Amino acid sequence: MRGRIVVGGLAGLLVSGCAAEAEPVAVPPPVPIAVDVAAASSGGACRLLDFAVIEELVQVRFDVAAASEQGDTHTCVVRTGGAALPELTLSVSVTTIDKTTFGADVVPDKAAKITGLGQQAYRRTTAAASGHGPVAEVGWLATDGRLATLSWTGARGSERTAAEKVTGDLAALAKKVDTRAL
Repeated sequence: MRGRIVVGGLAGLLVSGCAAEAEPVAVPPPVPIAVDVAAASSGGACRLLDFAVIEELVQVRFDVAAASEQGDTHTCVVRTGGAALPELTLSVSVTTIDKTTFGADVVPDKAAKITGLGQQAYRRTTAAASGHGPVAEVGWLATDGRLATLSWTGARGSERTAAEKVTGDLAALAKKVDTRAL
């Protein structure tokens, strides 16, 4: 008798486990988390830039950076995630030229001199072209045998006077760039 009760109890437990399964509970998808990534994480010349410093000096918040290297030249382009322009480009190349050669062969015509930046430096703007606004540029011969250029490409329809103002901001940013860190 006892055996029948045990077998009956086990059968009851087995049958109760075969009941219909409960409906799955819908779980909402996880909320995406926005993470600020440093420009330096892109490597190359981007290691010389910091989004917060750029925002402080140029008054634009960039959040996307991409680096490239070709021989002895390191480049970084920063942009906002939502627009292609404006963009800021830093290019640094190893060089053996001296101050005289820089002034004669590198400094563009009609460029203005900048003091307190490297061995010699200049700034200039160029007119808008198809697809983009005016360009502001600061170039300098660093004291460590490197040639560096910061350029700002404005959005289509932006004014050249705004690019002229940006050259002053770029000069301040250039003074924060330590080309020896490459």
